[in-house]
Amino acid sequence: MPIAFVLINAEIGSEGEVLKALREIEGVKEAYSVYGVYDIIAKVEADSMDKLKDVVTWRIRRLNKVRSTLTMIVIESFSKATD
Repeated sequence: MPIAFVLINAEIGSEGEVLKALREIEGVKEAYSVYGVYDIIAKVEADSMDKLKDVVTWRIRRLNKVRSTLTMIVIESFSKATD
């Protein structure tokens, strides 16, 4: 299952609005407002690479108040079990 992290720059003061819109997009599994160069980071999962690209290109990048994005596609992962 393809996974990507999308770093999002939003218009000043619109981070909450963008987070709310991300909740409605199928494939966006998590999203966080963060401090730093980017305003929001979103984790996106899809059944195929084509669907992943569609979510990023046609849904996230087209949201009102999104100024720019940087997409990082996962090539390898692991997770630690929590106690």
